[in-house]
Amino acid sequence: MADRVTEAVILVGGAGTRLRPLTLSTPKPLLPVGGVPILAHQLAQARAAGIEHVVLATAYRAEVFGAYLGDWDGMRVDHRFEPEPLGTAGAVRHAAAALPGDGESLLVVNGDILTALDLRGFADAHSAAGADVSLQLIEVPDPKQFGCVSVDDTGRVQAFVEKPADEDYGGKYVNGAMYAFRRDLVAAIPGDRPVSTEREVFPRLLARGAHLRGHVCTEYWSDLGRPESLVRASADTVLGVMRSPVSGVAGQFRLMPGAVAAGVRLSGGTVIGEDARVEPGASVEASIVRAGAHVGSGTQIRDSIVGVGASIGANCVLDGVVVGDNASVGAGNELRQGLRVWQDAVLADGAVRFAERLD
Repeated sequence: MADRVTEAVILVGGAGTRLRPLTLSTPKPLLPVGGVPILAHQLAQARAAGIEHVVLATAYRAEVFGAYLGDWDGMRVDHRFEPEPLGTAGAVRHAAAALPGDGESLLVVNGDILTALDLRGFADAHSAAGADVSLQLIEVPDPKQFGCVSVDDTGRVQAFVEKPADEDYGGKYVNGAMYAFRRDLVAAIPGDRPVSTEREVFPRLLARGAHLRGHVCTEYWSDLGRPESLVRASADTVLGVMRSPVSGVAGQFRLMPGAVAAGVRLSGGTVIGEDARVEPGASVEASIVRAGAHVGSGTQIRDSIVGVGASIGANCVLDGVVVGDNASVGAGNELRQGLRVWQDAVLADGAVRFAERLD
């Protein structure tokens, strides 16, 4: 009988620098997607898949994960703090030491991935194949901008190719950042230095002839490392394109408890956070307005994130913009094309009429 996978490590220690200023106050795994923290989606999926014990590999802002520890509908959730950066593989080894070791394999989930992958099916297929490691693979139209994974007709991994430049390269899969690992391989990861899963562990295992199995994910998948992908994934969750056990009822928008948005146009999978207020005559499309924020009358917001407690004045335009927590954007400002307004910043009325992209 195939070994049943009942334990998991979720990597939540990253600082989320590409998402700043959002992550200055909130660690990336606790940012909301569809009104629910990314981590809550992942824990609910793990519980639904029969996982019994999860350890969070914490580092950045570890203290704020306390609300997620303990019993999670019958699933135990602990954490292990990483005092010094250990790399993706080192963090797994460090966190796995807090698990009792029930079973031959464990799941490893990156805390910035949102996917509808069937975790139970993924784990069962790993065990049934007798693989040393199973990797979630994602098919992309142009894999050359990513690190690619080459597999044979049976799904066995043949090679890892870092950003192939060859126009004739025929690969089409990239690493989806979710794994099933044999526990003895996790225990063999060096514990005295940073170790990368992708750059060191996987290539070395492959060179030794280990069985690395690719599991092609045809379900929803998104890397939430950038604001635009976070906004898109949140909208997809509200619209019902992405489903998890805590996704909620699909619709054009979602009002969280205490939110006020009467006489406004909400569409495209928008979320209005707890106790936020959107004044009459405003329009919010495919965006996230976080808890306690205020949006003035006549303002138009699209594909944007308005941070916790932020204030947007009347008759503004925000298109593809991030406004940090407690920032203030005065009336009549027009912000577009990737502009980020820093946490606690203040923009006077009409200070910006158009902004080019800031990379």
